Amino acid sequence: MNPTNRRNFLFRAVAPVAGGFLFPSLSRAVQEASSPYRRPKIKITDVRTAEVRVHGYQVHVRIYTDQGIVGQGEGTDAIQGGVPLINSFRRLLIGQDPLNIEAAFERIRTAGIFAGAQGGQYLAALTAVEIALWDVAGRALGLPIYQLMGGKVRDRVRVYADSGARDMVPGDERSIARIHEIQKMGFTAAKIDIDDPADPARFDRVNWTASNGEIDRMIATVGFTRGLYPKNIDLAVDMHGRYDATTGKRVAKEMEPFKLLWLEEPVPAENIDAMRDIRQSTKTPICCGENVYLRHGFREILEKRAVDIIMPDLQKVGGLLEGRKIADMAHAYYVPFAPHCVVSPIGTMASAHVCAAVPNFLTLEWHWIDSLPLWKGFVKEGEIFDKGFITLPDRPGIGVEMNEEMARKVQVPGTPWFEPTKGA
Repeated sequence: MNPTNRRNFLFRAVAPVAGGFLFPSLSRAVQEASSPYRRPKIKITDVRTAEVRVHGYQVHVRIYTDQGIVGQGEGTDAIQGGVPLINSFRRLLIGQDPLNIEAAFERIRTAGIFAGAQGGQYLAALTAVEIALWDVAGRALGLPIYQLMGGKVRDRVRVYADSGARDMVPGDERSIARIHEIQKMGFTAAKIDIDDPADPARFDRVNWTASNGEIDRMIATVGFTRGLYPKNIDLAVDMHGRYDATTGKRVAKEMEPFKLLWLEEPVPAENIDAMRDIRQSTKTPICCGENVYLRHGFREILEKRAVDIIMPDLQKVGGLLEGRKIADMAHAYYVPFAPHCVVSPIGTMASAHVCAAVPNFLTLEWHWIDSLPLWKGFVKEGEIFDKGFITLPDRPGIGVEMNEEMARKVQVPGTPWFEPTKGA
């Protein structure tokens, strides 16, 4: 391909960039700055945030560039209070090439080695930034993120519905209606919670060793739910890491007749040996990982065969590339990858790009069933599901655009909305 044709090809590739962030000058700038052996020249000019609260607290990040491209990212859970951290990352980002994502990530991560960069708030804040960098890269190069990660191995990503705030109570009409709702929406998998701090059978408000009465309630809840779903809908059960090893073993054994998709975190994930002991004691598949950070956090879990399925949260684990690395590590152990996900359609679609690119993907979580109107209106593209699946868009970057009018309805009061950082 001669230089003129190569430049014209690049112009055609970049010109269709989706969303309101494209300016006519962008395509000209990329064309003028490009040669047969050079990619687009682009630099970061600003990093801004907005905070929302729906299913928990999320921070949305936008990275601005000198070519008019703006990328968006999202962090959750541990990111509470992370906005000052994101602002502190600006000095390591402004003026840098956003296409060097790994370099930017490592520069910020290693700079925080004594500031908590091993996990928690620091990593969740960095994750939101990393996702926004991927969106910038996709937009600048005219490609969806999955293509930048090696291409997709599937066109659709399977999603499971977490039942939401309504507990599954045997015989309860609201619970029955929720199960029917999930079926009607076309999901092929669902999840329920069986930990209950208010269970009257609990004898101690602090110790979570389950009594016989609590375990009977758990069995009844799962039996009721499993009985209402047809066999072609998988059921997962979450214990939220609240219990001890004794309870975990008992419950895992009692769940065997129900053939669960998985039993999630019967004990906290930090005690890998305890998790392994539970897994070895039962035929029920064990899953963990939503509060584990970086691939380093999953190494020992995989080496010790502590779980059957891993579920990193791609909005706090370290980002999309880190999620890809974790999935690849798990693949070497023949362990499925089923990411935790409680965020908006922006973060959900970002996660879907990774899920589409890795061979060992199982299913992706969705947790906004109690906020359906907000979910369907949060991005300009509207509903991103089709009968329990996400079809990956061919648009550059993440492929969806925030509907700010709808998103601002859940803005955290008193917080900025993508305003320039003071003093910048």
